[in-house]
Amino acid sequence: MSNKPFAKLGLLIVLILLSATAYTQAPADDICGRWQSDEKNLIVDVYKQGENYQAKIIWFNAGNDKLMHEWLDKNNPNEALRTRKILGMNVLSGLTYEAGTNSWENGMIYDAKHGKDWNASAYIDKNGLLKLKGYWHFKIFGRTMTFARLGSTSN
Repeated sequence: MSNKPFAKLGLLIVLILLSATAYTQAPADDICGRWQSDEKNLIVDVYKQGENYQAKIIWFNAGNDKLMHEWLDKNNPNEALRTRKILGMNVLSGLTYEAGTNSWENGMIYDAKHGKDWNASAYIDKNGLLKLKGYWHFKIFGRTMTFARLGSTSN
């Protein structure tokens, strides 16, 4: 009896397993992609840079006639940054994934409306919603924003 059929079956199983693992995303990267705020006035793109996760504003609606590309970071405490555009600006930086809690911690979020930086953490709830918390040193003193995923993930 020839072992060729078993060798082919074994090769097929290995190929299936390799292709399945190639398309799975690490849990840490689940945060990557485009997210829209529950108020539907902000879309951010979360991406990985090195070992940290960041987000930039890719769309917003400030509720008036001024165009997105006209908005500047006029409330920034650094006078040199007050002429940078809000659209495309990184507003979240330094998040690191904590496998034990399945959350992203130790980040900073920038509030362009008030020109302030806040500590930040995030997690994805059981409904697939991103919960992003900005706080000042202690999580009990903060505000949580909720975002829904848009389309496919980006890395």
